[in-house]
Amino acid sequence: MTLKRLGYTALLMGSLFSASTLAADIPTQTLNKSLHDRLPDDVKKTGVLNAVNNGSFPPYQIVNGTHSLDGASADLAKALGELLGVKIEHASVSGLSGLLSGIQSGRYQFALGPIGDFPARQEKNDFVDFVREFVVFAVKSGNPEKINTLDDTCGKRIAVMSGGSAEQVIVKQSEACTAAGKPAIAVQSYTDQPTSILSVRSGRADAFFSSQAPLTYFVEQTNGQLELAGTGQHNGFNDLYQGSVFSKGSPLTPVIQAAYQQLFDNGTYAAVMKKWHLSDNMLPAPGVNLAK
Repeated sequence: MTLKRLGYTALLMGSLFSASTLAADIPTQTLNKSLHDRLPDDVKKTGVLNAVNNGSFPPYQIVNGTHSLDGASADLAKALGELLGVKIEHASVSGLSGLLSGIQSGRYQFALGPIGDFPARQEKNDFVDFVREFVVFAVKSGNPEKINTLDDTCGKRIAVMSGGSAEQVIVKQSEACTAAGKPAIAVQSYTDQPTSILSVRSGRADAFFSSQAPLTYFVEQTNGQLELAGTGQHNGFNDLYQGSVFSKGSPLTPVIQAAYQQLFDNGTYAAVMKKWHLSDNMLPAPGVNLAK
């Protein structure tokens, strides 16, 4: 993601925030020395954890610059850093594939996420899941194209995030459409959420198929121009868990899980989720590789 794009995204995100959302206070954490001592030696030496993201994913991640992050994930990162006694530094890359490859190469130690946890991804990665998500459609108000299920997408222009699980589902659905003698889906893949949602608002796409939490956030800010469709359905997914991502077998995984558990136990997790209107996405406890 270029700095120009990051700056544009930051301006767009900043225009969407309400004062009430930003006013909530998140408790400051006390250093947990036992957790700090479990960190890898190189992390304890530098005092830094390098986290990667793939661009704005509000209300979880709002990228304000190449190393600046806001949103629910940023609040959780700050709390995790305080617990562990380290600084979590944020870096942005373009697209999910760049994020995962950056973790695999060791350039980044983890991605705070949340990133979709799927069995296929668990072959090379471990997930510490901390939210449950749903995948729905953002459409123009009144839903003029009558997109309420995957079966309604044949012949339609559907925007998705490039490299994400929703893209895979839509591509598979397009194949099902043509196999049934119906028109293929015109799949529009974008690298960030703002561009995807703007494609619907501008009429370039008929719907944006993505995670319900950010779509709810965006739709609330459009003054009635957009609405959600396809809610309350699986839409090609089983139970969908999302969380932080690590390379397979990383020594950080159990430490971060334990740190998340403390944030769950002391109420910080609930406070962050409530602040960003994500209470419906909460899990009762963090877990490793919950997707089956």
